[in-house]
Amino acid sequence: MGDDSEWMKLSVDQKCEHKLWKARLSGYEEALKIFQKIKDEKSPEWSKYLGLIKKFVTDSNAVVQLKGLEAALVYVENAHVAGKTTGEVVSGVVSKVFNQPKAKAKELGTEICLMYIEIEKGEAVQEELLKGLDSKNPKITVACIETLRKALSEFGSKIILLKPIIKVLPKLFESREKAIRDEAKLIAVEIYRWIRDALKAPLQNINSVQLKELEEEWLKLPTGVPKPTRFLRSQQELEAKLEQQQSAGGDAEGGGDDGDEAPQIDAYELLEAVEILSKLPKDFYDKIEAKKWQERKEALEAVEVLVKNPKLEAGDYSDLVKALKKVVGKDTNVMLVALAAKCLTGLAVGLRKKFGQYAGHVVPTILEKFKEKKPQVVQALQEAIDAIFLTTTLQSISEDILAVMDNKNPTIKQQTSLFIARSFRHCTSSTLPKSLLKPFCAALLKHINDSAPEVRDAAFEALGTALKVVGEKAVNPFLADVDKLKLDRIKECSEKVELVYGKKAGATADKRESKALPGKTAASGAAGDKDVKEAAAPKSGPLKKAPATKASGPPKKGKPAVSGASGGSGSKNKKGPDVKEIVEPELSVEVCEEKASVVLPSTCLQLLDSSNWKERLACMEEFQKAVELMDRTEMPCQALVRMLAKKPGWKETNFQVMQMKLHIVALIAQKGNFSKTSAQVVLDGLVDKIGDVKCGNNAKEALTAIAEACLLPWTAEQVMSMAFSQKNPKNQSETLNWLSNAIKEFGFSGLNVKAFISNVKTALAATNPAVRTSAITLLGVMYLYVGPPLRMFFEDEKTALLSQIDAEFEKMQGQTPPAPTRGTSKNIGGGTDEGEDGDEPDEGGSDVVDLLPRVEISDKITLELISKIGDKNWKIRKEGLDEVSSIINEAKFIQPNIGELPAALKGRLNDSNKILVQQTLSILQQLAVAMGPNVKQHVKNLGIPIITVLGDSKNNVRAAALATVNAWAEQTGMKEWLEGEDLSEELKKENPFLRQELLGWLAEKLPTLRSTPTDLILCVPHLYSCLEDRNGDVRKKAQDALPFFMMHLGYEKMAKATGKLKPTSKDQVLAMLEKAKANMPAKPAAPAKASSKPAGGAGPAKFQPVSAPVEDSMSSSVESKPDPKKTRGGGVSKAKSVQGKKMPSKSSLKEDDDKSGPIFIIVPNGKEQRMRDEKALKVLKWNFTTPRDEYIEQLKLQMSSCVARWLQDEMFHSDFQHHNKALAVMVDHLESEKEGVISCLDLILKWLTLRFFDTNTSVLMKALEYLKLLFTLLSDEEYHLTENEASSFIPYLILKVGEPKDVIRKDVRAILNRMCLVYPASKMFPFIMEGTKSKNSKQRAECLEELGCLVESYGMNVCQPTPGKALKEMAIHIGDRDNTVRNAALNTIVTVYNVHGDQVFKLIGNLSEKDMSMLEERIKRSAKRPAAAPIKQVEERPQRTQNLNSNANMLRKGPAEDMSSRLKIMYRTYRIQARSLSGHSEATHTVPREFQLDLDEIENDNGTVRCEMPALVQHKLDDIFEPVLIPEPKIRAVSPHFDDMHSNTASTINFIISQVASGDINTSVQALTQIDEVLRQEDKSEAMSGHIDQFLIATFMQLRLIYNTHMADEKLDKDEIIKLYSCIIGNMISLFQMENLAREASTGVLKDLMHGLITLMLDSRIEDLEEGQQVFRSVNLLVVKVLEKSDQTNILSALLVLLQDSLLATAGSPKFSELVMKCLWRMVRLLPDTINSINLDRILLDIHIFMKVFPKEKLKQCKSEFPIRTLKTLLHTLCKLKGPKILDHLTMIDNKNESELEAHLCRMMKHSLDQMGSKSDKETEKGASRIDEKASKAKVNDFLAEIFKKIGSKENTKEGLAELYEYKKKYSDADIEPFLKNSSQFFQSYVERGLRVIEMEREGKGRIPSSTGISPQMEVSCVPTPTSTVSSVGNTNGEEVGPSVYLERLKILRQRCGLENTKQDDRPALTLLSKPSVPAVVSSTDMLHSKLSQIRESREQHHHLDLDSNQMHSAATTSSSSSSSSTAANIDDLKKRLERIKSSRK
Repeated sequence: MGDDSEWMKLSVDQKCEHKLWKARLSGYEEALKIFQKIKDEKSPEWSKYLGLIKKFVTDSNAVVQLKGLEAALVYVENAHVAGKTTGEVVSGVVSKVFNQPKAKAKELGTEICLMYIEIEKGEAVQEELLKGLDSKNPKITVACIETLRKALSEFGSKIILLKPIIKVLPKLFESREKAIRDEAKLIAVEIYRWIRDALKAPLQNINSVQLKELEEEWLKLPTGVPKPTRFLRSQQELEAKLEQQQSAGGDAEGGGDDGDEAPQIDAYELLEAVEILSKLPKDFYDKIEAKKWQERKEALEAVEVLVKNPKLEAGDYSDLVKALKKVVGKDTNVMLVALAAKCLTGLAVGLRKKFGQYAGHVVPTILEKFKEKKPQVVQALQEAIDAIFLTTTLQSISEDILAVMDNKNPTIKQQTSLFIARSFRHCTSSTLPKSLLKPFCAALLKHINDSAPEVRDAAFEALGTALKVVGEKAVNPFLADVDKLKLDRIKECSEKVELVYGKKAGATADKRESKALPGKTAASGAAGDKDVKEAAAPKSGPLKKAPATKASGPPKKGKPAVSGASGGSGSKNKKGPDVKEIVEPELSVEVCEEKASVVLPSTCLQLLDSSNWKERLACMEEFQKAVELMDRTEMPCQALVRMLAKKPGWKETNFQVMQMKLHIVALIAQKGNFSKTSAQVVLDGLVDKIGDVKCGNNAKEALTAIAEACLLPWTAEQVMSMAFSQKNPKNQSETLNWLSNAIKEFGFSGLNVKAFISNVKTALAATNPAVRTSAITLLGVMYLYVGPPLRMFFEDEKTALLSQIDAEFEKMQGQTPPAPTRGTSKNIGGGTDEGEDGDEPDEGGSDVVDLLPRVEISDKITLELISKIGDKNWKIRKEGLDEVSSIINEAKFIQPNIGELPAALKGRLNDSNKILVQQTLSILQQLAVAMGPNVKQHVKNLGIPIITVLGDSKNNVRAAALATVNAWAEQTGMKEWLEGEDLSEELKKENPFLRQELLGWLAEKLPTLRSTPTDLILCVPHLYSCLEDRNGDVRKKAQDALPFFMMHLGYEKMAKATGKLKPTSKDQVLAMLEKAKANMPAKPAAPAKASSKPAGGAGPAKFQPVSAPVEDSMSSSVESKPDPKKTRGGGVSKAKSVQGKKMPSKSSLKEDDDKSGPIFIIVPNGKEQRMRDEKALKVLKWNFTTPRDEYIEQLKLQMSSCVARWLQDEMFHSDFQHHNKALAVMVDHLESEKEGVISCLDLILKWLTLRFFDTNTSVLMKALEYLKLLFTLLSDEEYHLTENEASSFIPYLILKVGEPKDVIRKDVRAILNRMCLVYPASKMFPFIMEGTKSKNSKQRAECLEELGCLVESYGMNVCQPTPGKALKEMAIHIGDRDNTVRNAALNTIVTVYNVHGDQVFKLIGNLSEKDMSMLEERIKRSAKRPAAAPIKQVEERPQRTQNLNSNANMLRKGPAEDMSSRLKIMYRTYRIQARSLSGHSEATHTVPREFQLDLDEIENDNGTVRCEMPALVQHKLDDIFEPVLIPEPKIRAVSPHFDDMHSNTASTINFIISQVASGDINTSVQALTQIDEVLRQEDKSEAMSGHIDQFLIATFMQLRLIYNTHMADEKLDKDEIIKLYSCIIGNMISLFQMENLAREASTGVLKDLMHGLITLMLDSRIEDLEEGQQVFRSVNLLVVKVLEKSDQTNILSALLVLLQDSLLATAGSPKFSELVMKCLWRMVRLLPDTINSINLDRILLDIHIFMKVFPKEKLKQCKSEFPIRTLKTLLHTLCKLKGPKILDHLTMIDNKNESELEAHLCRMMKHSLDQMGSKSDKETEKGASRIDEKASKAKVNDFLAEIFKKIGSKENTKEGLAELYEYKKKYSDADIEPFLKNSSQFFQSYVERGLRVIEMEREGKGRIPSSTGISPQMEVSCVPTPTSTVSSVGNTNGEEVGPSVYLERLKILRQRCGLENTKQDDRPALTLLSKPSVPAVVSSTDMLHSKLSQIRESREQHHHLDLDSNQMHSAATTSSSSSSSSTAANIDDLKKRLERIKSSRK
C-alpha cells in the first residue's frame, strides 16, 4: 500500500501520466468527473489537459484505455481548446483503438471522431481516417470505413468530402479481406444515398459482380432527399429550427430548402482528369491529312478512344480541334465526318467549360455541315453541337448561328432552328435576355413563313421554347405582327416543351411579370391588346377599327399606341422602321379637297389662295381653330397638309401667314394619325423655311412634331437629304442645328449613322463657316451617344478641322446623354418592368454601334499573313503584325468574322520578344474598337489570354495588357469575362503580378455591375488564397476586392466557401469577411446604370467617375492612408453618408455627454498595483510573439478602470478606422491630461504594442506619430520609464525598425532616440542588441546602426553586459549574408573605433581574415581620427541631442557609399588570398603592435616631419631615376585614399563599373554597354587600365547574382537574362583581346572569374533556354581568350588554386573539376611559347601547396585519375622545358627538403639526365664564358633566360647583371629586347641602370655616392621604392604634395604592418646588416610597394619583381645567421629612427 499512498497524493494530471496503470485509471476517472463538472467551455482548466488527451486514448492498458476514452469524449465535447488536439488524438484512435478487440472501445473511438467533426474539425478527422484506410491491419481499415460511413450518414455530404472517399473505393473493393469489401459496399450505398447516379461513373471499373450487387442495393434505397441528422456546432440553431418545423408537422419548407441543394454533387467533379494530348499517336497530324480515307479513319479512331474518358485534363487542344474541324467541314467521306463529330462531342463533354474557347471556331462549321442528309451524320453532328453548346453560352455563339439562319439550304435552316430550340431549353429568363431574344425571334419569324414545312415546324418549336422559357410578356413584343393561327401554333409548341431546369424558368418569369404588373396592369394590358389589334389593322384595311379600343383612353395614351404599332419596336430593330409602319396611300388633290371640305369651313378653303394676305391670314386662323377642335380619328391629315401646300403653298410671301401655316402643320402632326405620306408633302417646304429668320422656329417646331409622329430616324434622313440637295447654306446649318436638338430630345435609337456621316462630311467641307460649325456641333451631340468610335470616320480630315472636332468632343467628355423627352412612349406600349428597363440601354447602346458600317476583312486575313505572324524570325512576325494593324486601321469598323486571326494573335501574346507582345496588345485594342460589341465572341479565345499577360514581369507590358483588357471590357461588358472557369483559372495561377493586376481590375469593374454570372463563385477560393499570399500587394488587392465580391455573392455564400480552408486560414478569412461585410457597397441602382452604359465606350468612361466614390469609400476601409478624411465623411458615396450621418444623429446627444469628461482616469497607485500583480504572476506577463486573445482581454480588463468607456470601445474595435479615431483623440488630450497619461502609461504602451501587430499602415503611422509626441512630453516632464514599461514595450517597437517602409523605420529610430531621454541608454542597449538577432535583415541593420549611435553619444560604458561581449556580438554581423547588415556592422564598429581607438581589435577577438580585412579597409576609409578622449558621460542629455543628428547622418550614409569602394571592401579578401599564395603565412601580432604604438604618435603629431621625410627619400634617388616616367593613369587607381587626385575619367569609370554588379538587370546592361564602347575604341580603351580587377570583380559578382538570384526568379523574363549574359561575355571578350589590359588581371580575380565562367557552363537551366547553346559557345570562346591573353603566371596560379578548391569541395560537381583540368591542359600546351614569361617560382610554390593539401596517396584515392595525371603532365612539361634548372626555382618554398615536389622533380630529372648528360650542369656553373658561338638560337635563348632569371632572383642578381654585361660586350649585336619588352617598366629601368653601374665600375668612373646610406646589398630591395614614391607622391603638375599624402602613406604602412606576416619563432632571426635600420626599410618599402602591387600584379610579368614582403624577408634572412635577440633590436632601432625623425623636425 505504500506505493499506492504515494501516487494517491499526486494531482489529477500527474496521475494521468503515472507509470502505474492503477494510478492512471484513478487519474482518468477523476479527470472525467472534473470534465463533467466544468460548465464554462473556455475555462483555463481545460488547457492543463491539452497535452494529455492523446495519452488518454492510446493507453497501453485496455481497461484504463476504456476509461481514458470516456474522459476524452467528454473533453472533446466540452472544451473550447479541444480542436487543437484533433490530429494527434484521431491518429491515436485510428492506430491504438480501432485495433482493439473490445467493441466498446471501438464505439467510443468512433464517437470521439464524430464529436471532433461536430466541433468543426471534419477535415482533419477525415484526413486521419483516410490514412487509416492504408493500414495493414484490416481491423483498423474496417473501423475507419465504418466511422466514415457513420459520419456521412449523420452529417451529410456537405460536411464529409466525398471525392477523396470515392477515390479510394475501387481499391477497397479489390481488398482480399471480405470484411473490408463488405464495409466498402455499405459505404458505397451510403454515398449513393447522398449523390445518386453521380457515383456510377467512378465505380464503373470495379468487379462486375460487386457492381451488380451494389446496383441491387441502390434500388432498395428510398427515393427521398436525405437530410443530415446531426449538425456542426455552428449549425445547431438550424437543427433547432428543423425540430420546430417537424413538431409543427410541416417540414415541407425545410425540405424545399434542402432540395435545392441536394443534387449539388456532379459526377464529373468526382472523376480524375485524364491527360490525352501526349497520348495522341505521333503521326496523328500527318495521318489526318492523308489521302487514303482508311488512314484518316485510323487517326480519328485513335482520338475517339482517348476522348471517351469522361473527364479530360485542360491543355492546348487548338491544333486537335482545328484538325477535327477540318474533317467535319471538308472531308468527302461522310463516315469520317460523323466520326470527327463524335470526337468533338467527346472533347466537349470531357473538357466542359474549358472547351468554350474553341466553340466559336467549330459551331459555324457544324451548322453548315447539316446539309448532309444521312441520319447517322446528322445525329452525330447534333450530339456534337449540343455538347459544345453546354461548354459555352448562347450569347457567344449567337453571331455564328444567326449567320447560318439565312442559308438557302432548308436542311441547314431546319437543323439550326432545332438546335436553337434545344439550346433555349437550357436557358433561363436571365440567360436569355431580350437583347439576345430579339435577333433570334426576327430570324425565326422569317422561317415560320418558309416554303419548306420542316423549316416552319422547327421555327415554331424554337419560338415555342422561347415562349416557355421567358414567358409571354417578354416574347409578345416580337410576335406583334404574327397572325393568330401561327401564334396559336407557337403557343401549342410551347406547352409541349419540357425545360432542362424544370418549370423553374417559367416560374421565375411569371414571378417577374406579376411583380411588374401592380400599378401598371391596366396600361400594359391595353398595350398588349393594341399591339395585336393594330398589327392586324393594316391588313384588314380600314383604319377606323382602332377607335373602338382607344376612345376610352385620353389622347396622350392613345398617341403612343399608334407608333407602338407603327414602329416602336422597330426603333429597336435595325431593319425595323418600315416593318410595322402604317403606309397611307397617296391621295389625289381632288380626293383631298373632298375630305378637307368635310372638316373645314367652306370659306376657309376658298380663301386659301386669295391674293390678299389678310384674307389668307384669316383663313389660316380658321384652319387652325378647326384643326384644334378636330378629333384625332376624324382628322384627314394628308388632305389637310395638301390643302396647306396648295398655291401659294410654301412659296407664301407673308411671314405671318407662313408662320401660321407652319404652326398648323405641327398641330396636325401632333393631333392626327400623321403618316409618312403626309410628311412627304410638307417636308420639302419645311426644310426650305428652316433657315428663314422669322419662320425658322415654326419650321423646326413642325419638323419636331413630324419626327414624333413618323420617328426621328426616318424624318432626319429625309430632312438631311433635302437640305443638302439645296444650295442655301443657312438652311443647311439650321437643319443641322435642329437635328442636334432633336437627337437630344428623341435619343439616338435607330438613327442611320452612316447616312449622317456622309452628310456631315459634306457639311464639314462647306465653304460657309456656319455650316461647318453646325456640323461640328452635331458631331458633338452624336459623340455623346456613339463615343470615341465616331472620331475614326473623320481621321482623314484636315488637321485644323480635326482639332476643332476634338475640341468639341473634349467638351462632351464626361457628360452623359440626356434622357429622351420625346418619342419615348412609343417603345412598345409602356409595359416594360424595371428589370427589362435595365436591359434597354444595353440594346440601345449596342444598336448605335451596330449602325456603324462594318467592313468584312476575313478575305484579307490570308494564310500567308497567318504564317508570317507565326514565323520563327521575329522581324517577319513583326511585319505580319504591322500588316494586321494597317488592315484594321484602313477598315475602321469591321465585322466579327476575322478567320484564323485570333489563334495567330493568341500565339503572339506569349512571344519571347516583349516588343511584339506589346504590339499584339495594341492590335487587340484596335480590334476591340473596330469590332465593337461583337468582340464578345472572342472573349474566351483572345480575351482570357490577354489576362494571362497581366502576369508578365515587365511593368510596361502589364500596363499595356490592362489597357487592352479595359478596352475589350468597354465593348463587351463584364458578363462574358466572368462566365465559365477561365477567370478563376487565371486567378489560380500563383503569379503575384497576375493576381494583383487581375484583382485590381475586378475591384474596379465589379462595383459597376448590377448582376454577375454565378460562375463568379469559382474565383472565391483563389481570392481567399490571395488574401494569404506571400506578396503584400496581392494581399492588399485581394482585400480591396473582397467587398465587391461580397456585394454580388452575398456574405453567406462567401462564408460558406471558407469551409475548405485550413482552420487558421479560415479564422483569418472570416475576420476579413466580417470587416468587408461592414464596408459592402450597395449594388448600383438601375437608372444610374442605364445612363451609364451608352455605346461604344465614351459612356462608360464618362460614367465611371460617378460610380467611383462607391468603390473608393469602400476600399478606404481596407486601404491605408486617406482614412482621416474619409472617416469624417469627406467625398463618400450616398450609401456611406447615410450611415455616416443618420446613425450618429440618433445617439449624438448621448455620445456628446459621454465624451465630455477626461479620457484617462487617475487611479491612485493603480500602476504600482498592476506591476505587483505582474511580478506575482497574478496576471500574464506581457511577453508574446503574436498577441493572443487572453492578452487582449487582460488589457481590456485593466483599462476598464482607468480609460473612458467610449474610448476603450474605439481602442478595441475590430475596425482599424476606430483605432485611428482613438489615436486622434489621444493626441488631442495628450497635453491637457499629462498626469492621466503618465498614470496609464504602461497600459497605453501595451495597447500600442498591439497596434504594431496590425497590418494596416495608417494605424501604424498614427501610432508612431503619437509615440513621438508622447516621449517628447515624458522627456519634458522628466519622467523615467519603469522596467516594467520598458520591457513590455521596447522589444515590440524594435520589431518595427525592420519595416520595409522607409518612413516607418525613420519614425521608429526617432522614437528610440527620444526614449534615451527617459530611459538609460545602457538599459536600452541589450534590447536593441536582441533586435540584431532577428531574421529580418532590415531590422538587424537598423539595430546595428542604432547601437553605433548609442556608443558614439554615450561612450563605451553603454555597451552591456561588457564592451567585449557586445562588440563580439556586433562583429559577428560583418560576415552577414545581407550587404546592408554587413555595412551597418562595419559602420558601427568604425564608430566604436573612433570613440575607443585600437582597443577595439582586442575587444572584438578573433575574426576571420575576410571579415578583418573588410573592417580594416573600412576603418582606413572612415574620415574620423580616433578621438583624444572618448565621451563617457552616459546620462548627460544635451550631449546626446547635439551629437545625434550629425552622427545619424554620418552613419546612414554608410549603405549609400560609392559602389566601387564597396566592391573593393567586399572583395579585398580575394587579394588577400592571392597574396597568401605568394608566401604569406599566418599573421603575427607582436611586432605590428610594437610598430603601431610609435607610428600612431607620428600620425597624431602634426609637425613638418611629413614634408621632410619624403624629401629625404627623393633626394636620395633623384639622380638615378630621372629617366623613369611612369604613365600617370595607371597610378590613379593605386589608392582609394587619394580622392583629390582622381581624375574625372577614373571616377566615372569607377561609377560605371560599380553599376555592372547592380541587382537591376537594365542598370547592369547599360553600364556594360558603356564599358563596351570604351573597350572597342583603341584610343579610349587605355582609360580602363588600372580598373581591370575592379571591373572583373563586378562582372563575376553579376554572374553570381544571375546564377543564384535571377535564374531562380520565375517572374523574370529569361530573355532579359540572356541579354545580360551576352553583354557580359561580349565585354569580356573585348577586354581579353587586348593583351595589355588582360595582363592586369590578378590571380585572385582570375580565379573567381574562371570559377564564375565554369559554373555558367555547367548551368543546366540555360540549356533549356532558346539561346542557351549560343551562350555556351560564347563562354567557351571567352575562356580560351582568358587562358591565352591573361598574365600566364597569374592564370596558371589561379587554375591551380581553383582545382585545389574544387577537389576539396565535396559537394561540388565532378564536372567542375574536370573543366578546370581541361583549362590546365590547354595551359600546358601553351607552355613552350610562354615559359619565358612565367614566374616559375610562384607556380612551383602553388604546386607545392597543392601537393601539401593533396599528397600522392590522397590524389590516388580520387574517383577520377585525371587530377594526378594533370599534375604529372604539368610538372613533366616544366621539367622538359627547363631541365635541371627547374630545381633553382624552389626559392619560395620554406622547407624544400620536406616538400614532396622537390622529390618528384628530382625523380623526373633522373630520367631526363640519361638523355641530356651532364652538359647542362656544367653550363650552369660556368655561366656565359662557356657559350659556344655556333650554339643554336634556342640555346642562346635558354642562356639569356637563365641570365634574366638570375637577375630576378635575390641572391644572384649582381651575378646575373654581370653575366648580361659580359654577354652584351661579347655579342654586341645580341638582341635582348624580346626579354625586356615582356617585362614591366620597373624591371627594364632596373636592368638598364644596373648595366650602367657595372660599366661605370669597370671603367672606374666612380661609384654610387655612399651618402645614400643604402648598402649595395640592399639596392635590389630598394629598387621599387622610389618608383612608388614618385608615382604616388608626384602630382600631375609636378607640384609638391601636402603633408596629408605622407600621413596617408604612413597610415597604409601601419595598417599593412597590422597584417604582417610569419610567426616570430618560425623564422630565423634577422641579423643586423651594415645599418641597423635596413630590415625596417626593407619591410616598409615592401609594404608601400605591395599596395601598388595589388593593382599592378598582373603587369609584373617577370618573377623577379614580385616583391612581396615575405620574399623580402626570405631574401634578407636566408643568408643570415640566427640570433634570438635581433628582432627586439630591430624594433628598438625602428623606435630610435622615428625619434630621430621627430628631433630633426624641431
